[in-house]
Amino acid sequence: MPAASRSTRPNRATDEPAALTFVNENIQLLAFAATGLIVGLFLLVRGMPRYRDASRIGDTSVSRIASLAVGEALVTGTVEPAEVTLVSALQGRSCVFYRSRVETDDDGFTSGSTDERAVGFRVRDSSGEIRVFPRGARFDVPDRFDERDGVMGDRPPGLDFRTGSPFGPGPADRAGQIASLLSVQLEIDTPPLSRGNGRRRYHEARIESGDVVTIIGRALPFDQLADPASADFAEGADLHTDAEIAADLAAARAAGILETDPAEAWGNAAIPGFGIGRPSRNPELHPEATKPELAAAAETALAERTFTIRPDELVLSAAPDAPLIVALGAPAAAESRHRQGFLVGLLGAVLAIVSAMALAIMVGTGAVTAP
Repeated sequence: MPAASRSTRPNRATDEPAALTFVNENIQLLAFAATGLIVGLFLLVRGMPRYRDASRIGDTSVSRIASLAVGEALVTGTVEPAEVTLVSALQGRSCVFYRSRVETDDDGFTSGSTDERAVGFRVRDSSGEIRVFPRGARFDVPDRFDERDGVMGDRPPGLDFRTGSPFGPGPADRAGQIASLLSVQLEIDTPPLSRGNGRRRYHEARIESGDVVTIIGRALPFDQLADPASADFAEGADLHTDAEIAADLAAARAAGILETDPAEAWGNAAIPGFGIGRPSRNPELHPEATKPELAAAAETALAERTFTIRPDELVLSAAPDAPLIVALGAPAAAESRHRQGFLVGLLGAVLAIVSAMALAIMVGTGAVTAP
């Protein structure tokens, strides 16, 4: 065969690996572009609510609690606990809100589990105080604890997994001590949030008593809350998840046999202090029963302040036209964090646009097809 004929024959041993490399490289580019599009859209979706929240906080003037009127309001002040508190999952701290997350890195894949709870609390400024019902609230709270396991798997300093109930005692010292003595402390070697085989990273955000917060939501009279018991807990701490109980409550309410007065519904149990032996007023007892010692005036006043809310007293809660935002810090700090979140969303929009354009070019030109 002539030399010229041999030189024009395709070299399959050389061309096939090159073609496969070309295809693989373009498939990788396609995967990167698709990932960029998904991540960009995710950041954009997260960033847009931050812009609305920043605008609400920045465009609403701070109201003094003592002069609040019904309607949307923004207040700022220090946190005070109400009837109960929470115990955070990762550090065991007393608080009214926590968000605990553990991320586990197993063979390069990161997985995580989150526990988030909130209970009702009070906010006090120089003029007075107001009760906050956190159902449906959006919490803007940076992490207080952000640590990871050591290279040898040792746990970081400050990590103290909660044992027992996530609910803690209220502000009354004596009641808190009694509740602590009567509670069952469970010894849990591996709490649910700590499970996993890889190296872990721990995040915990909290709102504690004494923290300064900024809250914007709907101020309305307490008796206008549709379900105060449910509104006093955020979704993570919902106490009314049993469908059968909910149906029974709805049926009793519709039939008009559901008591709305706690004194009628609970009897002696509705008397503050009755369950721990120092009721604030005389209970109804059998004539032969031993009458308990009544609480002192100071204890009675504290119990009334802790557990009693007047029907016409204004409270803060979420409404369909006014979502409740609870942000740690003063209004300026809260607005700044929300605007930073919006800027991240804008960067996500840019990433999504560039990735979509790259996808369109590769698909339109057949870049993933071997030459």
